[in-house]
Amino acid sequence: MKKVVIIGAGPAGMTAAYSASQKGLDVILIEKNERVGRKLLITGKGRCNITNNCEIEELIANVNTNSKFLYSAFYTFTNDAVMDMFESLGVKLKTERGNRVFPESDRAIDVVDAMAKLIKRKNIKLITGKSVKDIKEKNKKIESVILDNGKEIKTDAVIIATGGASYKRTGSTGDGYKLSEKLGHKITPIKPSLIGLEINEEFVYKLKGLSLRNVSIVVYGNKNKKIYDDFGEMEFTDYGIDGPIIKSASCIMKDLSKENYKIILDLKPALDYEKLDKRIQRDFKKFINNKFENSLSELLPSKMIPVVIEKSGIDRKTPVNSITKEERKNLVHTIKNIEMNVKRYRPIEEAIVTSGGVKTSEINSSTMESKLVEGLYFAGEVIDVDAYTGGFNLQIAFSTGYLAGMSI
Repeated sequence: MKKVVIIGAGPAGMTAAYSASQKGLDVILIEKNERVGRKLLITGKGRCNITNNCEIEELIANVNTNSKFLYSAFYTFTNDAVMDMFESLGVKLKTERGNRVFPESDRAIDVVDAMAKLIKRKNIKLITGKSVKDIKEKNKKIESVILDNGKEIKTDAVIIATGGASYKRTGSTGDGYKLSEKLGHKITPIKPSLIGLEINEEFVYKLKGLSLRNVSIVVYGNKNKKIYDDFGEMEFTDYGIDGPIIKSASCIMKDLSKENYKIILDLKPALDYEKLDKRIQRDFKKFINNKFENSLSELLPSKMIPVVIEKSGIDRKTPVNSITKEERKNLVHTIKNIEMNVKRYRPIEEAIVTSGGVKTSEINSSTMESKLVEGLYFAGEVIDVDAYTGGFNLQIAFSTGYLAGMSI
C-alpha cells in the first residue's frame, strides 16, 4: 500500500489526509501541536468563516496572488463541496452578509472537532507533539521524513501543509519554507497579509476603540494612482486602523519600502456631496441656535466629531446660524475625505494570512505536486497564494489540500 506523510494538521493538511484516505492510501498526519486545527480555532474571531458561498469565478477573482494557479483546485473541490462535507459531518452552516459561510453555532471549535472526528473515522494515523526536522529524497524522489526525535518514517509521498509564518503561537512558524528550500524550491519573500495598518496621522489615536460600519475607503499608491476601494466595516486601534476592509486593503499593498500608500475614508458613502450637503443643512436648521460642535451629534459618532471639526477648519464655538456656505462645503468635503497615510504593517505574527511562499511556477497546479521532486506535494498557505477576507483563504486550504491528497 502506498504511504503518504502529511506535515501539518490544519485545514489543508486534514483535508489532504481525508482525500488521500479516500483513495485507500496509508496516511500519516503529523502535527507539532498537541491538538489539530489550532489556527482554525481563531479564524473569523473564533467563529470560523469556512468559505464563501459564491460562484467559482468570484472565488478566483478574490484571490490576490497567483489566482490562475488555483483553477484546478477550486473546480476539483468547490465551495459547495466544502459546505457539503461539513454538513455531512453534522456542522450546520449559515450564509451571512457578503456570502460568508459560518457554522450556525458561531463556534470554530465545532469545525475543528468535526474534522478531528473525520480523521479518526478514516483510521488516519495522527502523530501530535512532534515536528518534522527533515525530508529525505534520493535522485529527486521522496524517501522519508525525519522527526525532531530522530525517528525516520519511510514514505512514498509527502504533503507539506504547514501554514505560513503568521500567528506563531498556533504553530505557524515558517517550517514549511525551510523544508521546501532544502529540497530546492524557491520561496517568494513573505510578508503579512490581511493585517492591521499603522498610520502616520496623530488624529487616528484619538479615535481608539471607535468602530465604523457602512463606510468606504479608496487606496492610492505612488503618483496618486487609485489601486483599491472597498465598503464595509473598520475600526480605530491603539496602533492605527484595522477591521475587514482594512485587512483586505493590506493585501494589495505589496511593498511599503518602495511605495507610499494613502487611504481616503468616506464616512457617508451612501450620500453624494449634494445629498450630504442637504442633510447637513437640515441638521443645521434643527440646531440653529447651537454652537457648531453640538450640531453633528445625529450625523457622526461622538468620537469622530472633534476630529471632523478640526479638519473642517470651522471653529467649534461658531454659532450654527453664522456658518457660511463655503464653510459648509468644506465640512461636506471633510466628511467624505478623511486622509490617512500608511506607516507600516503590523507585525507578521498578527497577520491572518502570510503572503509569499513556495513559488507556484515550481508546482503542478493540476496535482499540487512539485515539479522538482517526485512525490512532494504542497497545500494551503505555504504556497504563494493568498486572498481577501471573506472565507476565501480557507477555501484555498481546503481545495489545495483535497487536490494534493487525491493526486498521489
